[in-house]
Amino acid sequence: MHLRTAEDGIERVLVVDDSRLQRKILTATLEKWGFEVLQADSGENALVLCRDHSFDLIISDWMMPGMTGLDFCRRFREMQRDRYVYFILLTSKSEKNEVAIGLQSGADDFITKPVSAEELRARITAAARIMKNERELSEKNRMISAAYSEIKALYAAVDRDLNEARKLQHSLLRDRSVDFGTAQASLVLRSCGHVGGDLVGHFRVDDDQVGLFSLDVSGHGIASALLTARLAGYLSGNSPDQNMALEARGDGAYAARDLMEVAHRLNRMMLDDVDTEHYFTILLAYVHLKTGAVEILQAGHPHPIVQRANGKIELLGNGGMPIGLLPDPQFDVCSTILSPGDRLLLASDGITECADESGALLGEEGLISILRASAHVKGETFFQSLLWDLASFATKEDMDDDVSGVLLEFSGPMDQAV
Repeated sequence: MHLRTAEDGIERVLVVDDSRLQRKILTATLEKWGFEVLQADSGENALVLCRDHSFDLIISDWMMPGMTGLDFCRRFREMQRDRYVYFILLTSKSEKNEVAIGLQSGADDFITKPVSAEELRARITAAARIMKNERELSEKNRMISAAYSEIKALYAAVDRDLNEARKLQHSLLRDRSVDFGTAQASLVLRSCGHVGGDLVGHFRVDDDQVGLFSLDVSGHGIASALLTARLAGYLSGNSPDQNMALEARGDGAYAARDLMEVAHRLNRMMLDDVDTEHYFTILLAYVHLKTGAVEILQAGHPHPIVQRANGKIELLGNGGMPIGLLPDPQFDVCSTILSPGDRLLLASDGITECADESGALLGEEGLISILRASAHVKGETFFQSLLWDLASFATKEDMDDDVSGVLLEFSGPMDQAV
């Protein structure tokens, strides 16, 4: 009966001994057990064989002229190999006290001469068990490494795609500054990840009126960004026939649709057409460029803020429900009139919910303090200053949520200017 089986992990054995008789005895025994055996009469010749052949087990005498078995073991361990080889040293009784040295040199086991066939068989069985476990572990590690490499490649591909998606999403915000003549709008959009769920924008209603919006889709990541892109189409200034905030007039022009109707249309679209658990909040404002009259839909979004020319701060609206949660929610519509020098801020909760190191939120009071301190800062520079203030408050540049907003600065017709 052969000792070796296919799963034992040992097939080829190298026997190293300067004694021809000892080599012959060991070789005959090993071959009887079914192993393929090669022989070497010295450590030097054994190293040559090891360069040309692969072995699973080496059995080497310790005491040999020239290179000892211990030296051969050290040299062998220094060789680059793709798998582990079990090493057994044959020792005499006088060498048993030096077993520790042998272990430090790379030997795995020892057998005292004269070699007992039963002991040798038991040691090889133990070696086979260890080798089997070692190779199973190596194979698993190889598979893990291969999987890790594949995951890295996939992650790199996803990362490249997300970077492109980020560019595409930010391209939805074509103009970060726009001059309407009697009013100037500045916009900011900074995602906390590759892509985000915030969006800000504007569209023309007619010669005298513009629409501004700030929306925030729940969650983060790709799903939120895809929904944001879809919503951008429903509030597009380039496709007024697709814009839910506009309705066609008989003369081919468009007029502003009632804000409450817009909210309910968007809500039905979310519940009936979009198969998702996401919802969104929004501020949608109609601004009359001549009179300064503003009408604002608030659906779960932070309060719109008016900063008067004299520095007074006003929070508008009562909140309202987000869009896409309930079949018949209550939304809120508020209004105000801007005078020359006033400005209107539509901001996402990524600003008011910015947290410091202790977890305390900036809140509306913190945003109001920033507005007061930045009353003299205009246009895009205001948002640059705001982002700097948020980073200082949070003590980090990368925010935990998307940051977006629209700032409308009303100058009014020349004959109304103060």
